[in-house]
Amino acid sequence: MSIENRIDALELRHKDLENKLESLLAHSSADEDEVIALKKQKLEVKDELAKLQANVS
Repeated sequence: MSIENRIDALELRHKDLENKLESLLAHSSADEDEVIALKKQKLEVKDELAKLQANVS
């Protein structure tokens, strides 16, 4: 997989995690552990994206 394809895949994953997080937070009964896990995953994806984008630039 090329770096550009990996970046595209990570951007889609980041957007998906954002949507899941927003949906979860819309419910007052949101599980705090699940929210924390999604935020952690989202941050990991963002960090990997930043590294890859720095290599492409």
